[in-house]
Amino acid sequence: MFASILSGFGGASLNQILKVGGGVLTVLLIVPALLKLFIVTVDEGWAAIRTRNGRPIIRKREHAVRYTRGPKAGQLKHPASPEGELVVLRPGTHGAFPLLLWYRMVDVRTRAADLPARHLTTGTGHTYLVQASIEWRPEVTGKALRVFELEVLNVHERVSNVVGAALRDVIRDLGAPPLPSNADMSDLVLAECRQQVLEACGVELIRVTLTGDALTEGYMLAEAIRTREPGDVVVPLSR
Repeated sequence: MFASILSGFGGASLNQILKVGGGVLTVLLIVPALLKLFIVTVDEGWAAIRTRNGRPIIRKREHAVRYTRGPKAGQLKHPASPEGELVVLRPGTHGAFPLLLWYRMVDVRTRAADLPARHLTTGTGHTYLVQASIEWRPEVTGKALRVFELEVLNVHERVSNVVGAALRDVIRDLGAPPLPSNADMSDLVLAECRQQVLEACGVELIRVTLTGDALTEGYMLAEAIRTREPGDVVVPLSR
């Protein structure tokens, strides 16, 4: 019995087993290792920027680049960027030779943050104590990521300042209470400051939500005194 089993591993049979095993080993281990030398994979929610010695590489383009062939001939391929932009890879698999070209991953998922409560006054003199939250994410373009990575140290604080100023301007232009719904207020604030947030911070402002608003006690007391009827009598509180 043992002699028949051993005889199966001798001569040509053993050579065949070694060849098959070597082929399987090559497919399972060597081929994936070689692919990693020539391919960069970027997961969803992330972007990759090209770096040198750990620092992002800025590429400047004095003139716009247009397609010269194919169905897109004459259309804009890359706009002019004299101030410079980063080389960005979007989610997916890219042939990028990571041994020669180094890349660093950037988290571009959505962030949420609360704005500090502040007193805001409408054009009619109604003063609100407003609490709001914002949602934003980095814009995946070479120009926006250059601002996000290199120009702004505290992105959250800068976004909060820009949105807070826009919220103040929007509420100042409103009339008597109540405030608009969250959907309408978000649209008003986004229209007011979305482009400014993108240019100043390199991020996309997605939503602004009012999480709380209330007329201040001082205004409510003044309003109650102001709307008193001529025949009303003020009764002092007993001590």
